[in-house]
Amino acid sequence: MQISDAIAEARRQAEICNACRYCEGYCAVFPALQSERSFSDGDITQLANLCHNCRGCYYACQYTEPHEFALNVPKVLAEVRHESWKKYAWPAGFAGLFDRSGVVIAASLIAGFAGVFALAQGMKPETGEGFYASLSHTLMVAIFTPAFLLPLFAIGISMRAYWRDVGGESFNLADLRSALFDAGRIKNLSGGHGDGCNFEDEDRFSQARRYFHQATLYGFLLCFGATASGTVLHYAFGLEAPYGFISLPKLLGVPGGILLCLGTAGLAWLKTKADPDLGAPKIWGGEMAFVLLLFAVSLTGLVLYAATGTSAVPVLLALHLGTVLTFFLLTPYSKMAHGFYRLAALARDANCRRN
Repeated sequence: MQISDAIAEARRQAEICNACRYCEGYCAVFPALQSERSFSDGDITQLANLCHNCRGCYYACQYTEPHEFALNVPKVLAEVRHESWKKYAWPAGFAGLFDRSGVVIAASLIAGFAGVFALAQGMKPETGEGFYASLSHTLMVAIFTPAFLLPLFAIGISMRAYWRDVGGESFNLADLRSALFDAGRIKNLSGGHGDGCNFEDEDRFSQARRYFHQATLYGFLLCFGATASGTVLHYAFGLEAPYGFISLPKLLGVPGGILLCLGTAGLAWLKTKADPDLGAPKIWGGEMAFVLLLFAVSLTGLVLYAATGTSAVPVLLALHLGTVLTFFLLTPYSKMAHGFYRLAALARDANCRRN
């Protein structure tokens, strides 16, 4: 389905929902939808990125198939949402690669980068402790600084295009604070009455998907905090790795890695139980590949830490660094980008409600 076709179908369904209004309290999508009398392409794109695919509206709807209206709001919004990510991705040539062959691409890049890091260990410094005994700090910084900053630059360009198309105006700190608060609570997976969503089982409300998302989010933030704190200790205080367990990088990184493992494993498990026809089936593999890639980042990091001081460190270090580098480079083109779009959509929604 081309994006114009997906948007046209989403517009048809939104107009029916606007007349019905049964699902008004389910999530942020329906109040936003009901505040409009007509829907531009940008309005539909905004609604799609507000949707968290909890599927409660589908199971409550009286107009799903076999009714002639054949509503399937979660599915059509998932299709618009994904197509919008491809539309705004920069550079555009990479936009559709990951969802077509996500597992193959991720596995190939991990293997290739791990091999490069293994070979680079032949240039290891004469002095160094911990990981730096296998790979120099200077080489790691030279590789990972651009690998981190360039994807962020690409995402920034994408966000600018998205914000323009959805009619975004300058928002103040209150809008951003509201968006961060809702994202931190994963508010829109709590259901209209706080009972959870029906993602994996139409007959049962569950908070499982919300909790696994929170574990993934906070695990990722803790791991990022561990890396950031290590950078500050290294450059600001001259305290170089390796760090003991009672240190900020380890106190943040180890719990973060565990949470990230649990969250991504749980999300992958729920994905196997959910009905693929209530999402975008053609990208199911790409979405699963992203979840497994994030799981691999956390798992290899934890295993590497557990192997500290053993002969397995050089091999595990190459594998972990290859996994992390793959994750960074694929971020603008994998489902990792959804976090940025969702935050922008929540900020835009807060701005609309304020005005």
